[in-house]
Amino acid sequence: MPYFGICVLFLTVIEGGKREEKDMFEKVNAIVELVNGKVWGWGMIVLLFGTHIFLTIRTGFIQKASITKGIKLSVTKDEGAEGEVSQFGALTTALASTIGTGNIIGVGTAVAMGGPGAVLWCWLTGVFGIATKYAESLIAVKYRVKTKDGRMQGGAMYALERGLNMRWLGVIFAVLAGFASFGIGCATQVNAIATVCQENLGIPPWIVGIVIAVLTAVVIFGGIKSIANVCEKLVPFMAIFYVLGCLIILGINYDFIIPAIVTICKLAFTPGAAAGGLVGGGLRLAIQYGVARGLFSNESGMGSAPIAAAAAQTRNPVRQALVSSTGTFWDTVVVCLMTGLVLVTTIMKNPAINADEIANGGVLTSMAFAQIPYIGPVILVVGIISFAFSTVLGWAYYGERCVEYFAGKKGLVPYRVLYVVVAAIAPVVSLNLVWLIADTLNALMAIPNLIAVLLLSPIVVKETKKYINNLDAVDDTPVPVVETGHGQRKAKG
Repeated sequence: MPYFGICVLFLTVIEGGKREEKDMFEKVNAIVELVNGKVWGWGMIVLLFGTHIFLTIRTGFIQKASITKGIKLSVTKDEGAEGEVSQFGALTTALASTIGTGNIIGVGTAVAMGGPGAVLWCWLTGVFGIATKYAESLIAVKYRVKTKDGRMQGGAMYALERGLNMRWLGVIFAVLAGFASFGIGCATQVNAIATVCQENLGIPPWIVGIVIAVLTAVVIFGGIKSIANVCEKLVPFMAIFYVLGCLIILGINYDFIIPAIVTICKLAFTPGAAAGGLVGGGLRLAIQYGVARGLFSNESGMGSAPIAAAAAQTRNPVRQALVSSTGTFWDTVVVCLMTGLVLVTTIMKNPAINADEIANGGVLTSMAFAQIPYIGPVILVVGIISFAFSTVLGWAYYGERCVEYFAGKKGLVPYRVLYVVVAAIAPVVSLNLVWLIADTLNALMAIPNLIAVLLLSPIVVKETKKYINNLDAVDDTPVPVVETGHGQRKAKG
């Protein structure tokens, strides 16, 4: 009996510890939710969307040039121009990080939480966001620097320092972006890969974590050229594969495409319900989740993609800015729209799916794709794995550049090791909490970047007028050489 009593006491203590751990987790989750709600309030939405519209007007609707000229330039090599990688390599590295789970699971989350109308706001964020991506990429190239060993460094931190003499704000951006890379770039992506592998292939999450961690380590320790080489091959394949799959599904659901578009447009502004349990929560929820998912997906205004743009071989800032802006077009205007239409048409066509009872975007997306025999699950599995892994690689580069800015080159190896460790343990972390933290960091790092873009908008306009009709012109302004990647403070020449 004494042994039995001891066992009961031991089990009681363990159970009590589990309850305390659960209570602590719930408290942390509640705090993060509160902060996220404040950060992603109307202030951020107005700042972000307002910047998109302001820059669209200031640049004379640069979206037209982005689509007509930028796409052609993206596959054109700038032989002899300064830079580490080709324009296409810089674009695919940026696309690798932007085309991720936000295009699949993120859109599902937007539909589940904000209703079908969120798809329209997500799409509009992409259309107008092209101008912001153009502007932030332009100033990234304009104010980039070169290290003594020949590596190009650029981004919002250098624009803030060299263009506005606000190094302190550049450091804040770099720190926020460095931390954000572990969330948006690593944990959420690996967690999504582990979930889809476990549900569809029966592979334990811990095995997925180890495999992704090893593959990530092999690539990122090779630097930007290694990452760009992988992305140049992976991104076109995964994007074409996914878009073709979505087109096939839309072909199957052709009779619900028009009703889906009508529903999306209607529920983007007013509350209401549609077939399949689709419920619109009204203007506020549609905008909140649509804009948040749009930013998470295309990263326009966040300041991440310009870090890759700064490494590109380009004759002048406008050329690369046009190329970089096409990333938002492909990511949100095409891929996110495809996903949104696939989800809404499939849910409307299949009454077995009740969207009103599903709060998790990943589950909603899986159920929608599962309605299509054979093709659906394959598209989802391959899409999530390739999209997510490419994002892990792209954001590793962003994080490295930010860490090097505020910590110097000595911070690179510790950062890479920690990044790989996060990839290994991500599958066992709560996905909802990780998404909330990532969302919060995205908004916080966007603030200093938007300050840089808005205050330097006269430079953006000036450079655009100078080169937009003469894209072959060479900007012969010398690129400053820095000793440690700390910007103008230690620049030479």
